[in-house]
Amino acid sequence: MLVEINFDGIVGPSHNYAGLSPGNLAATRNRGQVSHPRAAALQGLAKMRANLALGLPQGILLPHARPDHRWLAQLSLRYEQAPPHSQAQALSASPMWAANAATVSPGPDTADGRCHLSVANLVTMPHRSHEWPETLAQLRLAFADPAFAVHGPVPAPFGDEGAANHMRLAGTHDAPGVEIFVYGIAGGPFPARQHPDASAAIARRHLLDPARTLFVQQSEAAIAAGAFHNDVVAVANGRVLFAHEHAFADKERFYDRLRAIMPEVEIVEVPAEQVSLADAIASYLFNAQLVSLPGGETGLVLPGEARDTPAVWNWLQAHVAGNGPIRRLEVVDVRESMANGGGPACLRLRVVADPATIDPRFLVDHAKLDRIAAVIEAQWPDAIDPAAIADPALIARVETARHALLETLGIVELIDSLP
Repeated sequence: MLVEINFDGIVGPSHNYAGLSPGNLAATRNRGQVSHPRAAALQGLAKMRANLALGLPQGILLPHARPDHRWLAQLSLRYEQAPPHSQAQALSASPMWAANAATVSPGPDTADGRCHLSVANLVTMPHRSHEWPETLAQLRLAFADPAFAVHGPVPAPFGDEGAANHMRLAGTHDAPGVEIFVYGIAGGPFPARQHPDASAAIARRHLLDPARTLFVQQSEAAIAAGAFHNDVVAVANGRVLFAHEHAFADKERFYDRLRAIMPEVEIVEVPAEQVSLADAIASYLFNAQLVSLPGGETGLVLPGEARDTPAVWNWLQAHVAGNGPIRRLEVVDVRESMANGGGPACLRLRVVADPATIDPRFLVDHAKLDRIAAVIEAQWPDAIDPAAIADPALIARVETARHALLETLGIVELIDSLP
């Protein structure tokens, strides 16, 4: 039985605000602020509990080894002697944003009937470019069953940022879908992070039907406004595409092609005159989880910032009252992640699969989340000032905390697992 499972990244104990991502307005705005890793991780667990309460299957991806001593060694650096910017890049907790872990094509879409996952290379940003080896190790553990094909990264310099620039529409999760790869060309002062050649390479290796695969350019205006990934201005699920008016470079052509392939698609476009790009990006209206609820309704799991932005909340209330396709709004508190530039959708990777084919250590229920929470409450730092990231005591605590979590979950293979 194929179902959609959200695999949320657990916020790591090194979560801090170093402002490492140009184009991510929240991350750069909060650079140098004191972070709260324990609160951030518990907020993430609360979001997972909310998903479980909605009747949605839930999985996890784990914090990476931080600092990344192996990456620093490739630069002939030791953490304690590295310059501050290299320390920050090695310590980043950015793997928490699991939407950037991989691109996923479910079995109903692929020629061999297997679910294909391609780990993202994330080469555009130095602090993220060294994530893929450990992400790949986790994916190969969680999805070791023959029902999956787990691929390495697209080679540099073709930047690939994973599911954050990929959407899928299908009548039901287990039916053949339409896969949409959104790439960037330009973004004013900010880099476009998804290369069109990377998207094309993934579509080929995933054995997708070209007749049901679309490549769509993200609008330069959206990137320049701070939509560094497509999932900041558009999200899709089931038959519903939910997007801002200015999400795509040529929306008319895209919509026409999409309707020709999938006539039953419901396109919900938010007009710029009602919700500006600035409000959409600040509130992360589109960086929400658009989900199929057990009763058949479509729901939207939103950050609290969406409710706190009048134009956004007014539009949502009018949409629901007007009997639009999105029928339920669920608000969650992920303010620590939001302050670093990632909303509810950034924190999760969607995988359509039979849960019986997945390593059960990567699936959670409320009891397992209780065990994870106990480790976080005991081990995660309460606060990190970015000016203090050279403190050996902090580094020791970060490393000890991650080991404690892996041991609690019985996933000790990931401790010192990489060459």
